Amino acid sequence: SNVIGSLNPRYGLFGDTVNTASRMESLSLSDRIQCSDASAKILAEQDPKLPLRKRGKVAVKGKGNMITYWV
Repeated sequence: SNVIGSLNPRYGLFGDTVNTASRMESLSLSDRIQCSDASAKILAEQDPKLPLRKRGKVAVKGKGNMITYWV
């Protein structure tokens, strides 16, 4: 993340995490939350009662096949 511009400064987010989150959103289904395998592991540790369902491999542009989960 960084401040972009000098006349009209704005805070911009970019990088691998933001790109992955964008892909998860665009490849998801309506009214569903999709997350990566790494995020699912963290969620399971923080809240073991949270229902996570494996979606399987999804072709993600720039990342290849990723295993994703429904939250």
